[in-house]
Amino acid sequence: MNTSEFRRRGKEMVDYVANYMEGIEGRQVYPDVEPGYLRPLIPDSAPQEPDTFEDIINDIEKIIMPGVTHWHSPYFFAYFPTASSYPAMLADMLCGAIGCIGFSWAASPACTELETVMMDWLGKMLELPKAFLTENAGEGGGVIQGSASEATLVALLAARTKAIHRLQAASPELTQAAIMEKLVAYSSDQAHSSVERAGLIGGVKLKAIPSDGNFAMRASALQEALERDRAAGLIPFFVVATLGTTTCCSFDNLLEVGPICNKEDMWLHVDAAYAGSAFICPEFRHLLNGVEFADSFNFNPHKWLLVNFDCSAMWCRQLVPILRLRKTCLVSVGVRRSR
Repeated sequence: MNTSEFRRRGKEMVDYVANYMEGIEGRQVYPDVEPGYLRPLIPDSAPQEPDTFEDIINDIEKIIMPGVTHWHSPYFFAYFPTASSYPAMLADMLCGAIGCIGFSWAASPACTELETVMMDWLGKMLELPKAFLTENAGEGGGVIQGSASEATLVALLAARTKAIHRLQAASPELTQAAIMEKLVAYSSDQAHSSVERAGLIGGVKLKAIPSDGNFAMRASALQEALERDRAAGLIPFFVVATLGTTTCCSFDNLLEVGPICNKEDMWLHVDAAYAGSAFICPEFRHLLNGVEFADSFNFNPHKWLLVNFDCSAMWCRQLVPILRLRKTCLVSVGVRRSR
């Protein structure tokens, strides 16, 4: 495909997308197909010769669309809306064309700096504590993750790194393995399953705190678990508080849980993946009260803010543990490559 054809086909694709969006309510929301429906309808190996653009578009309508769940349909009430929009689609197109991989400032200065500024914009909209903003030249800042699951995992690994450094500084004879087998993290029994997965990936114990009658984690239940585990020789180091659970949109009590985490020197991660966008509205901002006790905070603009998946915003009060984690990962990759 040369530039001339790209211009022509690009306009055709925009027309196809616009027609799809305009007529989406006429499509069946959930596909009436059985598992494995697609394989018999397409070649069993990649074709030796390319298909025409027209044939590809026809295949999309005849083969792909019958198996698509139309998340943008006004009749779609499952999960969360993907919250895309025409401006987001155009932006996605430009990002695909530029194609930079912004893993460092040098890799693409504009990519890194725009992300940093935009994260400050979002943080101000949420009225996050200034410690979470980069513009103050402090220790904190925001970064875009792929999902809230990733954000929880990053927070847990950073908290683990911080705890290991702290304990080894006090007792140099302690090995990382000896510390990790005693580390324990906590979340409400209403927390998303990704929190449990983060614990498994991070190689630490994760305990569910029983929620109250409003499906919220309360200070008394958390404190009881901490005292029991410390008496058993374990090391509490990480707590996930959820604001807007997936099951019923319940809220853990940050104003109760936060002070305990600060007192016990435990990393507090706030998972507001679902409900976080609502905190931009002044009438709902009070639901975020207590975030000043958090070490990290995350919500998903790709759920309510008309942004394409994947865009999960995460802020940290201190970026040093994240940078230590990144350094550890780079060293690990280097060792593997040397083998």
